[in-house]
Amino acid sequence: MDNKTVVTQRDIVNEIIMRYPETVAIFNAFGVDSCCGGGVSIEKSAARDKIDMRQLLSALNEKVSKKKR
Repeated sequence: MDNKTVVTQRDIVNEIIMRYPETVAIFNAFGVDSCCGGGVSIEKSAARDKIDMRQLLSALNEKVSKKKR
């Protein structure tokens, strides 16, 4: 994991949203159901919602890393 990677596939969707509220827009853009399905890992959510997990993680980490600058 490099220093730009903060969010991983094992993280829980709703926990990431609570920790980094700015990520809700990313989850929404990818169509992640954080209301009823946010209690699962990003990996499980991506599989369930048929989302490219690598693209989602990349977008999430880009958003989080910009805030940390």
